[in-house]
Amino acid sequence: MLPEDLVRDHTVYACVMGSRAFGLATDGSDTDLRGVFQAPTALFWRFEKPPTHVEGPADEQFSWELERFCALALRANPNILECLHSPLVEYVDDTGRELLALRDAFLSRQVHVTFARYALGQNKKLEADVRRYGAPRWKHAMHLLRLLMSCRDLLRTGELTLDVGPARDSLLAVKRGEVLWTEVESRMVRLAEEADRASHTSPLPQAPDRARVEAFLTSARRRSALGG
Repeated sequence: MLPEDLVRDHTVYACVMGSRAFGLATDGSDTDLRGVFQAPTALFWRFEKPPTHVEGPADEQFSWELERFCALALRANPNILECLHSPLVEYVDDTGRELLALRDAFLSRQVHVTFARYALGQNKKLEADVRRYGAPRWKHAMHLLRLLMSCRDLLRTGELTLDVGPARDSLLAVKRGEVLWTEVESRMVRLAEEADRASHTSPLPQAPDRARVEAFLTSARRRSALGG
């Protein structure tokens, strides 16, 4: 079975991500498609296992195999958690609905570490651009600010919301290069400090509910093996 066949025939959940999901789309924005496919259980009985992810077949499309997706979500991977909370769902079947019903099982205070680590790595790239070119890639700077806002609000409320709402105009001003880099840096520091304070009183549990997720994955694999 070809990788693109897995995406075409066995997708359980698909959504739109990127600027369109964040409420930051402009006329030239791409449509980033993300999805989860469940490889038939019988494929895992072979020496050659099914892929953990597939690029395509459409442009700007990327999908994860169900187990890989759950494993990354349990590690509080920012891209995966946001995919689960996209407001723009393109497709979902019964297994996909079970997956979406588990969204809270993946959320924990671990997001503070993973989001902050990801943000730090992105910020180093922006600083390298400033040293080399005199300015950062403003689009990336905008999305880093958005991520830090999302992390802070998630820790404060226990809910992950993708749409930036009233912050849209100020974030797009950053994307257009209308905000000084020193001001952007100041905002990043402030947001990181606010997220740090929120982590101490967050309503989120200390760790994700791994047992609940594993029970779902086991059930999904069993149904597939039995032809259900």
